[in-house]
Amino acid sequence: MKRSAINDILGAADEMIRAHGFTLPPFAYWSPETFRARAAEARHVIDARCGWDITDYGAGRFDEMGLFLFTLRNGRQDDLSRGRGMCYAEKLLITRQDQLSPLHTHVIKAEDIINRGGATLVVELYGSDDAGRFAEDRGGTVLCDGIARPYAAGEKLRLAPGESVTLMPGDWHAFWGEGGDVLVGEVSTVNDDETDNVFRDPIGRFASIEEDTEPRHLLVSDYAGWLG
Repeated sequence: MKRSAINDILGAADEMIRAHGFTLPPFAYWSPETFRARAAEARHVIDARCGWDITDYGAGRFDEMGLFLFTLRNGRQDDLSRGRGMCYAEKLLITRQDQLSPLHTHVIKAEDIINRGGATLVVELYGSDDAGRFAEDRGGTVLCDGIARPYAAGEKLRLAPGESVTLMPGDWHAFWGEGGDVLVGEVSTVNDDETDNVFRDPIGRFASIEEDTEPRHLLVSDYAGWLG
């Protein structure tokens, strides 16, 4: 993806988030230079990979297959291992109309996916086989706003604003906006986008960036190169 396109996506996403009554934390608006200057005090933000995240899943077709994310907070893997402490994470996502986030599951993370506003969020679901692998003929059971709901393989849940689904490891899922763009909330156990995303098809989690202009804000995938 071109950096100029990423900058445009950041601006549009911020406008949509504000339009739905959410305000991002102050570090969201730091320039790269400010982030460098304040890296020591922002060490948790950097290490937990909080902040802006845009992906085309390495396919180069963001409008068709992609996702905007902002990680608001993220806990510590050590706390999760001990079973106490900061064991949670929270994100805001924007999925555009008909923009696919492809089938995947997680090994560790459980998550609530919440329609925070906009159009309808479609969530396609499949179960796992006995080894935890994708099973095109298996369903399962999820919680929708705390109510148990069985699903058949390939069933599509349609979540209106305010509705949610709880996904456990082994619930394979894809999602997209139907009828318009959707602001999505994610509340989960500690998030690890480096190792805990298992895609059905061999695709990447992060985008390759063509630096055709300066970054408006750093992405979480920029931290290692820009901040060390």
